[in-house]
Amino acid sequence: MKTIKMIKIDADKCTGCQSCELVCSAFHAEPKYSINNPRTSRIRVFRDVENHLFFPRFAGPYTDVECLGRNPLVINGKEYPECTLCPASCPTRELFKEPDTGIALKCDMCGEPTPEGGPMCVQWCEKDALTYVEREVSD
Repeated sequence: MKTIKMIKIDADKCTGCQSCELVCSAFHAEPKYSINNPRTSRIRVFRDVENHLFFPRFAGPYTDVECLGRNPLVINGKEYPECTLCPASCPTRELFKEPDTGIALKCDMCGEPTPEGGPMCVQWCEKDALTYVEREVSD
């Protein structure tokens, strides 16, 4: 067993403020922390304001084929399309693609080594919906 660091999401604490999105896009901007395009963020908050549901999703791996799974997700009795909370960048979605180049984005934990206190999204989350935790995984 080895220990890895990861970002844990507690959707019940997320208020949908999107500060994680803003600080992520600012951290990855050139020059760093300059005015930039929020669509370059490696984290996005799914927002269903009517049902008071907010769910942060990190950019996952790129896949060059479209997913065949189209199962609806049921959250608090309401159905959402499976793509809504999918972290992958694929040919049929623009989510998690760099808006100017179309290059797939992936969460990089704000670089190596990760900043003290964890990735920027964790540091700026005032409600602790995002926390930086250790987890044991098998080799």
